[in-house]
Amino acid sequence: MIETDILIIGAGPTGLFTVFEAGLLKLKCHIIDALPQPGGQLAELYPKKPIFDIPGYPEVLAGDLVTNLMDQIKQFEPGFTLGETAETINKLEDGTFIVTTREGTEYKAKAIAIAGGLGTFEPRKPLLKDIEFYEKEDRGVDYFVKDPEKYRDKNIVIAGGGDSALDWSVFLSNVAKSVTLVHRRNEFRGALDSVEKVQELKSEGKIKLITPAEIVGFKGSERIESLDIEMNGARMNVETDYFIPLFGLTPKLGPIANWGLEIEKNAIKVNNALDYQTNIDGIYAIGDVNIYPGKLKLILCGFHEATLMCQSVYNKLNPGKRYVLKYTTVSGVDGFDGTRKEAEKAVVKAID
Repeated sequence: MIETDILIIGAGPTGLFTVFEAGLLKLKCHIIDALPQPGGQLAELYPKKPIFDIPGYPEVLAGDLVTNLMDQIKQFEPGFTLGETAETINKLEDGTFIVTTREGTEYKAKAIAIAGGLGTFEPRKPLLKDIEFYEKEDRGVDYFVKDPEKYRDKNIVIAGGGDSALDWSVFLSNVAKSVTLVHRRNEFRGALDSVEKVQELKSEGKIKLITPAEIVGFKGSERIESLDIEMNGARMNVETDYFIPLFGLTPKLGPIANWGLEIEKNAIKVNNALDYQTNIDGIYAIGDVNIYPGKLKLILCGFHEATLMCQSVYNKLNPGKRYVLKYTTVSGVDGFDGTRKEAEKAVVKAID
């Protein structure tokens, strides 16, 4: 069982920044996320798109913001469990919580911070006969690329027309035996450099592009052996070891909706006048997953909510102990890894 002070559910920007604010208060954090990498929507949906409303950054790519946040919290050595979904929660008599993931991992925490953005992300699945059979037990359908080495020297078919489909086609072209990209339109909606790179690799024969076309069926008794593809009314069969449909993600509250929390408009109601706590003492909801009068679903608002939430957790865990707020420019930042960041001290010296 993994024990921590604050268990953060959601590794998006709000969840990541929570680690920093908690670290300043000497509170340890562990993060759970159903996605295979930190960053939430920023990493999964639009890593190469610019964000213009982060204070101090006139413009920052979503993926770069995630990288910066990961660098910022590195000192505080957060634990990560990625690719797992928080399934159940039990509150013990001493006020602590036991959270169990769908995969069976257990956590004990003194406070829970639900920072799940718009909820857990479930892949949009193509409506194909028998797809449920092939998505189990490594039979050939994958919705996420967790380990690229899995596809080394394999024949891969990727379907989709966005950044994820383009970027993974480019990346896996250096890993797989063959990469075929299928899209129902000729036009792609992605970063220009990604589109141009796919065009370049197509010209070099490293990526096969089939457009406008759709996957219409599977062949293979034990696992996928090939895919039926329809293009301009004609059908072709493409041999493949793995089919990776990348049609985006659908946000859902998921199992959290069954935790006894007060839900409104598919979001978790919180007390925004104080600390963003839910109707269950010790469980907080911050970022896009919560709702309250005047709520704005902005990253910078999530950062603010995370800061006040951490102060509340500290006061709850240290009753009677007064915390003196100090600016980091004055106090510096001491990490759990023994490192220290501080401003250069002024030197007092007479001038002759």
